[in-house]
Amino acid sequence: MKKVVSILAVFMMIVSINANAKKWELATQAWTFNRFTLSETLADMQKLGIKYIELYPKQKFSASDDRTTHFSMPDSQIEDLKAMLKAHKIKVESYGVISPNKEADWKKLFEFAKKMGIKTIVSEPKQELLPMIDALCVEYKIRVAIHNHPDPTRYWNPDIVLKALEGRSAYMGACTDLGHWTRSGLDAAVCLKKLEGKVFEIHMKDVNRTDKKGHAVVWGEGIIDWKAVTTELHRQKYSGKWVIEHEHNWENPMPDLKKNISFFNTSIK
Repeated sequence: MKKVVSILAVFMMIVSINANAKKWELATQAWTFNRFTLSETLADMQKLGIKYIELYPKQKFSASDDRTTHFSMPDSQIEDLKAMLKAHKIKVESYGVISPNKEADWKKLFEFAKKMGIKTIVSEPKQELLPMIDALCVEYKIRVAIHNHPDPTRYWNPDIVLKALEGRSAYMGACTDLGHWTRSGLDAAVCLKKLEGKVFEIHMKDVNRTDKKGHAVVWGEGIIDWKAVTTELHRQKYSGKWVIEHEHNWENPMPDLKKNISFFNTSIK
């Protein structure tokens, strides 16, 4: 009887892991294509089969349209932006990295996110603004994910992020950049464990060095321990997006991105 129970427990664990893995989907941070227009970015995303995007604030609409994806755009431009996304069958999930200094701009940002149907704003805000931002999160029911750039930037260490999130609502959490942690000499899996329950999305990059001279490489060809990362995220039952942010080979990112997607499909499970 004990053996049957043990086998059943193992089976249920496998089912649970597989069910969680099905929720893991790729998105693209448009910054990966920052040498290109949004129109070109969306076309390339279609070729790659990626259905979700994180917009950044200053990307031009197209070669013939100098309007940008800044949150201050008027309603008529918001409708044009929605039409572009719909035409390419791509959904905007998040927006950033954006960190206004004035409350009025944060209000505009949340209004923009509401009109666009954006679920998460990715930011590195000044800590003195956090109470105001959290109040807006609750009012609009839109999340803010604190992002990390490498040491010595504002939120480079997950301990700083955890301190900033103390006493905040459930609408505030973290956008974890695994590559930037690694370039700061931190262990990505350990950092994720510290932020358990607060990880809203992952900026996914692999890197070749544990210092600021390190740069993005094809996933699996760098130094991040992906087995440790995925094991930790399975343990947490993470169900958010894995957001591609490939900051290398800027002029021709597609070959690397195809390899990254292949790695994700075969090894991130």
